[in-house]
Order: sequence, then structure tokens, then C-alpha cells
Amino acid sequence: MEADGLEWLVVPMHQLVSWSAAGAMVFGGVVPYIPQYRDIKRTQNAEGFSTYVCLVLLVANILRILFWFGRHFESPLLWQSIIMIITMLLMLKLCTEVRVSNELNIKRRSFSAADSKDEEIKAPPKRSYLDFDLNYFWHWSKFTDYVQCVLTFTGVTGYITYLSLDSFLFVETLGFLAVFTEAMLGVPQLYRNYQNRSTDGMSVKMVLMWTSGDTFKTVYFILNQAPFQFSICGLLQVFVDMAILLQVYFYSYYPQKPASHTAHPASTKAL
Repeated sequence: MEADGLEWLVVPMHQLVSWSAAGAMVFGGVVPYIPQYRDIKRTQNAEGFSTYVCLVLLVANILRILFWFGRHFESPLLWQSIIMIITMLLMLKLCTEVRVSNELNIKRRSFSAADSKDEEIKAPPKRSYLDFDLNYFWHWSKFTDYVQCVLTFTGVTGYITYLSLDSFLFVETLGFLAVFTEAMLGVPQLYRNYQNRSTDGMSVKMVLMWTSGDTFKTVYFILNQAPFQFSICGLLQVFVDMAILLQVYFYSYYPQKPASHTAHPASTKAL
């Protein structure tokens, strides 16, 4: 009798926890990028954010959505991908506008410093997606070029997926590629720290946010019996995050002699 009396409280609480977990899954992944977006907008400087973050997450989430058509999974995970794609496009738009504006300002200042009346101010050379120049891939001058690239990738992979939906092997491989791509975000940062023998310039708070978010996400995958690809790559992502945190501890308490090599480009996960 007492158990029946408590049922009116237990059921709504269970529903509330379920909705909260789903909401955290949908919007939790984009939270770290909100302060980054605001900081770029405030300082008009996008040097601290690598747009390759956007590239990797766009590819990973587009593949995840295509995987859903072959094997339906939890709706919050699908919405998470949609929200993340929108967020990365907004980040790309802001970074492109800031970078092009800064390049033009530098050009103007250089001509002003030279005090040359004969030379006119020229805008930085425009780099377009349709130039097909691999040297400037993902370093284009207009946001529309990034949109064209994303649409092309989506169209090609979508068409291949449509033709191969009946193949169990293809669908499972597609799901693995989607989550594996996202799981590898931290590897360039891990390798960069190893090369530099230091974690200077890397936000430890950001890595802690990645670790807590990836841990929650992996537990969510396991408890909700998501496709096995999600759980395996979630565990891999947590492992990479933990390895980066171990580097922070090791290089802080046991400083290493800097390696004599040229600086490695900013990692795709470095913010």
C-alpha cells in the first residue's frame, strides 16, 4: 500500500530525470563553444580557435545523421547532431568574418605606415572553395564557400548512403566512422603536447569540461543501450581526455626540455 502511495512521486521524478538527461545530451555538447563564440566576438580575434574543430565535428555529425537512417537510435542523439551542426556553422561564420576583417586591417595599416601615395590599398587575396586549391582548403574567404563544401559532402555521402542502406556492413561502418571521427578530436592535442613537452597555451578548464561531458555522454550511451559504436568510441574519447589531463600533471610537476622542432600547428581541439 505504501509503495503504491509513493508511485505518484516516483514516476514523475523518473520522467524528470529522463528529460533532464536528454536535454543535457542535446545541448551539453555545444556549451563549451558559447564562451568561445562570445570571446571571439568581443575581441575580434579568432586566432585562439581552430576552425578544424568545426570541420571534424561537421563531418562526424553529418555521418551520424546518415547513420540514423540506416539504424535508428535515441532521438536526443539525433537532435544533438543537428544542434552541433548549426553551432559549428555559426562558429565558422564568425571566424571567417573576423579573420578576413583582420587581414584587411593589417593590409591597411601596412600601407599607412609606408605612407605611400602611389600604392592603393588592396584587399587580401580571395580564396574560394571552387578554386580546388588544397593549400587553402578550409581557409576560404567567404562563409558561403564553407556552406558549399558542407552541402557537397552531405550530398555525396547522402547519395552513397541511400544506395547502400540495405548493406548491414556499410551502415555499421558508417556509424563507427561517425563516432570515431569525433572521438579522435583530442588526439592532435595529445600529440602536440607530447612534441612540445608542455601543455602551455592549452585551456585546462576546457579539457575538464570535455572530460566531464564525455564521461556523462558515455554513461548515457551505455544506460540507454545505444549502438555499440557509440559506447566504444565514447570510452575512447574519455581515455584521450584523461591522457591529456595526465600530461598536464606530468609536465607541470616534471618540466621537460623543449623539443627542438618547428611549432606544430594548433590542434583541432585546441580552443
